[in-house]
Amino acid sequence: MRNKIRKGDTVEIISGRFEDKGRRGEVINVIPKNDRVVVQGANLRTKHQAQVQTQGRTINPGLIRFEGPMHISNVMLVCPKCDQPTRIAVQRDEDGAHRVCKKCEAIIE
Repeated sequence: MRNKIRKGDTVEIISGRFEDKGRRGEVINVIPKNDRVVVQGANLRTKHQAQVQTQGRTINPGLIRFEGPMHISNVMLVCPKCDQPTRIAVQRDEDGAHRVCKKCEAIIE
C-alpha cells in the first residue's frame, strides 16, 4: 500500500518513547520498504564516531546525534488548515488523486 505521509509533511508522534510522544516535527525522510519515517528532532540516537582518515580528509571523533527512523503507524499527519492530527482519505477526480483531511475535508497538498 502506498504511504499517505510524504517528505515535508508535519506530523505528530502519537506513540513510542515517552519524551517523543505528542511532539510535532517535519518528515525528513520516508522509507517505504520498511514502512518507516524519519521525523526532525524525534527519536534521537547517539553514535560514537572514531577518527577516520580517508582521501586526505579526517573525520573528527566524538558523539554524533541523529534522528532514527520510526514506524509510520506511530505518527499522524497534522492538517495545515485545522491544525489537528487527522486521518487521511484519498479523493480521486479528473485532476488526479488528492489527500483529504477526514476532520475538516480540506485538500492537503
